[in-house]
Amino acid sequence: MIKKALFPGSFDPFTIGHEEIVRRALPLFDEIIIGIGINTSKKGLFELKERKVMIEELFTDTDKVKVDTFSGLTVSFCELINAQYILRGLRTAADFEYERTIAQLNQAMHPNLETILMLSQPQYSMISSTIVREILRFDGDIKPFVPENIYRHIMDRQNNKS
Repeated sequence: MIKKALFPGSFDPFTIGHEEIVRRALPLFDEIIIGIGINTSKKGLFELKERKVMIEELFTDTDKVKVDTFSGLTVSFCELINAQYILRGLRTAADFEYERTIAQLNQAMHPNLETILMLSQPQYSMISSTIVREILRFDGDIKPFVPENIYRHIMDRQNNKS
């Protein structure tokens, strides 16, 4: 049986912290699907298609990572793609409390679905997409917080707006 994990999130934008979690998880799974979900409580900075293209470009070096978009419940998407695992990154203790609750609810709805929580490396624990968007809104330098190809996409987009 293929070990397939879903790494869900809004990824607006995908950060070096997200990349680090996926790359560290590669040896654990046969396939990791990065699922870009529509978060109804967040106003997106980048269109879904744009996020998908940026993330796909980042992982052209491995055939174990796929990128897709979804709406609705994460467990429903897991069923659709036959994922047995949900992969999530933890930056803080607050993240743990939130992720534990979600994992328990997901397992109640889908008993065969396991959530794997990976601790972020300390140097990435302060990075979040929300913070990166805020830095970008105020014309700060986001280069240290996003992968190079995503930085280029963002800068190209910013330059085309001018």
